[in-house]
Amino acid sequence: MKRVHKDGSAQITEKKSRFIGDVYNIENEEDALYYINETKKKYWDARHHCYAYIIGNNNEIKRFSDDGEPSGTAGKPILDVLDKSGIANCLIIVTRYFGGTLLGTGGLIRAYSEAAKSGIEASGIMEVKKGIQAQIDADYNSFGKIQYMCMERNIIITDTEYGENVHINMIIEESEYAHFQKAVADAFAGRLGIIKNDNVIFGIYDGTVQILTSNN
Repeated sequence: MKRVHKDGSAQITEKKSRFIGDVYNIENEEDALYYINETKKKYWDARHHCYAYIIGNNNEIKRFSDDGEPSGTAGKPILDVLDKSGIANCLIIVTRYFGGTLLGTGGLIRAYSEAAKSGIEASGIMEVKKGIQAQIDADYNSFGKIQYMCMERNIIITDTEYGENVHINMIIEESEYAHFQKAVADAFAGRLGIIKNDNVIFGIYDGTVQILTSNN
């Protein structure tokens, strides 16, 4: 699954018609309506504001609009691009400034699809995964070994607190949790264990961990 971390915008031209693809991260249909209305205000003199959006970790909500273009030539092609991208909780609006030349059904489908793809390419997209926030409380002699085990398994240490012992906070991919739990127990002969705190959905963008939602 993917999410939009940074909204994006791009423009293409087809036979003097301009197509502007704007891409937004949204959490609900109210967000979608807000961005659609704001886009209509921003490009008040454009002929069409076609859009598609998908909401939900399992794509529960899908909507699209041709906004006056011939049926099936705008909103559905945008939705198809969004569907294939694997991006959840995303809205794509393609605004068209008519250039005076009719594009025909095939031309419209291509133009709206390309504008949607260009908008995605101009956005910051991050891979999103299910994970578990956890912690290990270890003595200083064990800390280096735990760091190495995390590095080996691509487990993210988000924070380390130093006191009488070392308090290590981490995010473990859901599919890796049981394996890492066993590896820690085996490596330290049951002396150390993982404390599970929360199920989360997280992503990494520009090397920074983003906690998106709790997944309880």
